[in-house]
Amino acid sequence: MIQKPSIPKGTRDFFPFQMARRNYIFDTVKSVFQLFGFQPIETPAMENLSSLMGKYGDEGDKLLFKVLNSGDFLSGVDEQFLSDKDSGKVTSKISEKGLRYDLTVPFARFVVQNRNELAFPFKRYQIQPVWRADRPQKGRYREFFQCDVDVIGSNSLLNEVELIQIVNEVYRRLNISVTLKINNRKILSGIAETIGEADRIVDITVAIDKLDKIGLDKVNQELELKGVSKSAIEKLQPILALSGSTEEKLSQIATVISGSEIGMKGVEEMNTIFSYLKKFDLGIAVELDLTLARGLNYYTGAIFEVKANDVQIGSITGGGRYDDLTGIFGLPGVSGVGISFGADRIYDVMEQLNLFPTEALAGAKVLFINFGKDEEAYVLPAVSRMRSVGISCEIYPEAAKMKKQMEYANRKQIPYVILAGETEISDGKLTLKNMLTGEQSLLSVDEIISLLAN
Repeated sequence: MIQKPSIPKGTRDFFPFQMARRNYIFDTVKSVFQLFGFQPIETPAMENLSSLMGKYGDEGDKLLFKVLNSGDFLSGVDEQFLSDKDSGKVTSKISEKGLRYDLTVPFARFVVQNRNELAFPFKRYQIQPVWRADRPQKGRYREFFQCDVDVIGSNSLLNEVELIQIVNEVYRRLNISVTLKINNRKILSGIAETIGEADRIVDITVAIDKLDKIGLDKVNQELELKGVSKSAIEKLQPILALSGSTEEKLSQIATVISGSEIGMKGVEEMNTIFSYLKKFDLGIAVELDLTLARGLNYYTGAIFEVKANDVQIGSITGGGRYDDLTGIFGLPGVSGVGISFGADRIYDVMEQLNLFPTEALAGAKVLFINFGKDEEAYVLPAVSRMRSVGISCEIYPEAAKMKKQMEYANRKQIPYVILAGETEISDGKLTLKNMLTGEQSLLSVDEIISLLAN
């Protein structure tokens, strides 16, 4: 018995109607990126592991898909490594490449490698798939698309403000109600200093970032397991519980971390960003969330996360400021900030809320029914003429039974069919049938074009 084919867990096939909806998201996001002056680039699906490892923290490194070297990849491996069953050491010998985990690190590599050909500040957008060896679950896939927009080579906080405007405009056009949460890694560093655990900033941010998912008690347990002292954890509790308006929370946290220079710098940056935002009439809610951490190690300043208000799902957009990322590739002192839209989660939200417009599914608008060779010859000029003026149409490729051709039109949700038999040919016209109402009209090609164009 032949085994039914399958695809890897966490990956998906997409039907035409799904691709039409996905392209609606991509086109909407792309149009907003271009409105703000960003330009497209692409990078390879595979990167050298030396470019990827160590950029996402220990947890991120474990989620990288590694690609085996070509040929006899075991030939150069010391047999001692194999007998020790040390997967880490073996992997470093048999794999030099990996699938990209995100688009930001490859972007930093791109900037360093091509810095003499770029005009700074460099504003780019990138819409491509990424891969993570994560446990598949609702809203989380192993292969998914990211829509990234970044500006690099500028320290100005106007860039953060512009990214917030981009988020506002994208979700306005997609008609999704969202809340954008913002924090600053400098504030988190100030908190770590204040509670006496400055050298454990990574452990603290990774744990805090899970607060919404696992709750406060488990976050505290994780901090303790990481070696954060009980007294420091106790000092952290009231900080995580701060509430009030943005101004009130910034004032409270400034009092708490007043002895930390880097922490106060973060407070200053947040005050500046929120003062700019007051000048815009944003349609989305923007909240300061001092528990927001975002686990990626390369963030150094403002961090963002966007959640849909009407659907229970993880963040659908996230990003932040990174000051040191290009330095890892030999180009220090080039600051960047970016944000990434998760197309797959956005799709899930829009599908659940039935937000896709009807035109997002548009395929062919007209199907020409095929009655035979003479009729084919008669309608082909009309097919060509309609396509030339931008009306999407197709002709059924063979003279099948009328019922079969009509079912084909219905299955593809084609709104109109055109019939041409002996009567139409003798009159030099075509019969246009509206598949929704059943109404039929005997019309010329020009009349049909005028009707469908309007």
